[in-house]
Amino acid sequence: MATFLYKLGRLAFRRRHFVALIWVALLTLAGVGAASAPTAASSSFSIPGTEAQKAFDLLDERVPGASADGAGARVVFKAPDGEKVTDPANKAEVHKTVAALKSGSEEVASAADPFQAKTVSKDGSTAYSSVSYKVTSMELTDESRDALEKTTDDARESGLTVEVGGDALQAMPETGATEIIGIAVAAVVLVITFGSLVAAGLPLLTALIGVGIGVSSITALANALDLGTTTSTLAMMIGLAVGIDYALFIVSRYRGELADGRDREEAAGRAVGTAGSAVVFAGLTVVIALVGLAVVNIPMLTKMGFAAAGTVVIAVLIALTLIPALLGYAGKKVKPTGEKGKLLGGGKNKAADPEKAAAAAPAKEPKANLGTRWARFVTRRPLAVLLVGIIGLGAAALPVSSLELGLPDDGAQPTSTTQRKAYDLVSDGFGPGFNGPLMTVADLKGADDPKAAAQQITKKISGLDDVLTVAPPMINKAGDTAIISVVPSSKPSGTETEGLVHSIRDAGGEIKSDTGAEVMVTGTTAMNIDVSEKLNDALLPYLALVVGLAFLLLIVVFRSILVPLKAALGFLLSVLAALGAVVAVFQWGWLGSLFGVEQTGPIMSMMPIFMVGVVFGLAMDYEVFLVTRMREAYVHGERPGEAIVTGFRHGARVVSAAAVIMIAVFAGFIGSSEQMVKMIGFGLAIAVFFDAFIVRMALVPAVLALLGRKAWWLPRWLDRALPNVDVEGEGLRDVADKAAEGDRELARV
Repeated sequence: MATFLYKLGRLAFRRRHFVALIWVALLTLAGVGAASAPTAASSSFSIPGTEAQKAFDLLDERVPGASADGAGARVVFKAPDGEKVTDPANKAEVHKTVAALKSGSEEVASAADPFQAKTVSKDGSTAYSSVSYKVTSMELTDESRDALEKTTDDARESGLTVEVGGDALQAMPETGATEIIGIAVAAVVLVITFGSLVAAGLPLLTALIGVGIGVSSITALANALDLGTTTSTLAMMIGLAVGIDYALFIVSRYRGELADGRDREEAAGRAVGTAGSAVVFAGLTVVIALVGLAVVNIPMLTKMGFAAAGTVVIAVLIALTLIPALLGYAGKKVKPTGEKGKLLGGGKNKAADPEKAAAAAPAKEPKANLGTRWARFVTRRPLAVLLVGIIGLGAAALPVSSLELGLPDDGAQPTSTTQRKAYDLVSDGFGPGFNGPLMTVADLKGADDPKAAAQQITKKISGLDDVLTVAPPMINKAGDTAIISVVPSSKPSGTETEGLVHSIRDAGGEIKSDTGAEVMVTGTTAMNIDVSEKLNDALLPYLALVVGLAFLLLIVVFRSILVPLKAALGFLLSVLAALGAVVAVFQWGWLGSLFGVEQTGPIMSMMPIFMVGVVFGLAMDYEVFLVTRMREAYVHGERPGEAIVTGFRHGARVVSAAAVIMIAVFAGFIGSSEQMVKMIGFGLAIAVFFDAFIVRMALVPAVLALLGRKAWWLPRWLDRALPNVDVEGEGLRDVADKAAEGDRELARV
């Protein structure tokens, strides 16, 4: 592989006009496609195989007007102190507002009158109107949201306190500012790393081109493939991360090859042949992690994974072709490693041609940088470093033992939001369970007496624990389906409510044998519970698939059993430590005020599997780039300890820069007002920190130092069976020698 990539790098360097033209054409084509594509509706959310989804489908078939999976809003009215909502003036204002809600948008299916629906608190101070929509919250238009907000704003002018809960106002959080902050931090880190604006600008430019092509392609295909806005958001985040990383690796290796005295075309070829090989395999591990999300069997998550994986493939191809082409355009503006650009005071009193000056200068022992000094320290005290690292990460992982998973409701919103205010008003006026009523659906087709069966179901549910009220059953015109609303005593995200859902479902078997009716529980609360359970059940198979495939891939890359095993175990340790930190901050509330956590609660159920997918890909990037440089030195004759130091001398600075960039990008999301976005940003940032700076920079060299030559052991039978991908670039020596002989023959002629 190294030989093929070496030739590809030299070809791209020589034919840079052609390569650049191809990528510009692809970017233009994707941009035109995105601009001319029809506006896509938001991706529909479904969870195949769950009882909640089965009930939704049944209602769509038999009671289309129910809009079971449609968006919902709860408009809460509270009378001024000393008054009641039932007072004539306040009652008239509520009627007026409900009428405005019905006529405010064509997407509104119904808006209940609180006085007819009997949703007025016992003390008469609070009432609420339930508004249901014909489409899901992700498909709801901005016009409908604006109409809802305008109607409630008008009602507030009468003196009533009016707040809105539910998912109707749930829009995708804006992330543009955080992306700009991340790019700005990346630019600063790259300038410090390279000491040159041109060298620093190349990774940013190519990453933006890759993200532009990927996101534009997703936008162009969104309508045809039913892709939502979250798909392009994940693709943008991952594409930007790996795009900068991969370009950073290759540009850094190119500068190192220049420092060894090679001409620019040869340096470009060798950079792509060696660092490019690491990029290919690092990219493959990311693709495996993202495509593996299909194991969860949630269509939206699967599409997000495939789209992000496509963006990663684009990032790899750009790193292998466009980077060497742009290096050809940059010429002498990209300096060899160790030589400062004009930005940091370089270029003064230098020879006119730095390549000639480098060739004329006597060879010197490279100056020990921070990475070299750290690697020597670790190799002298590997056991101490290993114990400190494992104990530290183990302590951080301890809170995982009390991890509670769920999907956040309006109770997790900041106290300043209307959703949280509405949640609190309902809890105070009616009870916390009214914020998440359960929709029980009864299929009465198999019942001899449908009405009697519906009444029996209602009576059975009323006798269960944690049930506050059960509404009379609403039977459709055909008489074959009933909807029964059940209000729990506890809040929607509480474990008691989850227990009630399971109790109703367990009682369904007895009900079916007695009446012939099938009972299912659905609604937002039940759907959240089912999503959480589905994600929990998929976590171990997903881990086994992703880590297993990557383990096999890394065996091929490193030609070792113990090195890939160490990489996988280190990753699991860093993810557990990061999850422990998330639990401590967002579930226990430790340092919560520092990160703007206003309400503690269960951890988002998607968090573990999401962290595994994203962090695994990035962790393997650092592992492959750092350890391939060590293996390269070992294969070329250095002792194991020397190879570790060599790998750190060349790779530690680059891996550190890549990790700092990723931490900055993810940490930018901590400032979001959305609890979910804040949690994702914190979790990913702390996971990258643990993995890059503790696992890869401390535990990896410590383990390799302890293992010595055994680290690179591979059974002979397996060595013969595995393909030789030559990530170390051993085959490049023969290619370079043949090229040199060809040049000498031409010189004789």
